[in-house]
Amino acid sequence: MGKSGKDSEKRGYHHGNLAEALVQAALDLIAKVGPAGFSFAEVTRAVGVSPAAPYRHFKDREALMAAIASRGFDKFSDALTAAWNDGKPDALAAFKNVGQAYLAFARKEPAYFAAMFEARVSPGSTKELTQATERAFAVLRRACDALILTLPENKRPPSLMMALHVWTMSHGIASLFGRGDAARRHIPMTPEALLEANILIYLDGLGLSGA
Repeated sequence: MGKSGKDSEKRGYHHGNLAEALVQAALDLIAKVGPAGFSFAEVTRAVGVSPAAPYRHFKDREALMAAIASRGFDKFSDALTAAWNDGKPDALAAFKNVGQAYLAFARKEPAYFAAMFEARVSPGSTKELTQATERAFAVLRRACDALILTLPENKRPPSLMMALHVWTMSHGIASLFGRGDAARRHIPMTPEALLEANILIYLDGLGLSGA
């Protein structure tokens, strides 16, 4: 068995990137059993390497999950940036697109989304994760800044407060539908329509619906 394990490990190094293989195996397990439903050893077995091999790349399970969450936030940031599109065709339409991109990412990348928000990895556990998280939030902050500038100076809400409100609103709806909680009670709206309605009501309260 020892020889077989060494052979598997050797194949992993010669025919692929072990760190990448560990990430993909973890993503598969997240999709199947959730971010808390497996051990570091199970990831190792899924890749087919010796128990010691992963420690050359990740010091423990949390380091692996942090790397996955960081990659997820990078992808998330790219999706939000593309949706914002430098505020085109106009700030309000682009702002709505950012909210819809949030939902689309949660739907298309459920394993990454779970690693980012449900794995209980400390946001400051690595510099890379901290920076990736901040980049994603900065896109929403820029969108809020652009909308706020359309208001008279004495009626502009704090952009940080607005960004946090919209983030939690989007995240709540994404989680509600993504985890299947919506099945507990019939919701006669799609998540996209629900988010758009919520955002319009919120912006109207700030005097921004006609931005």
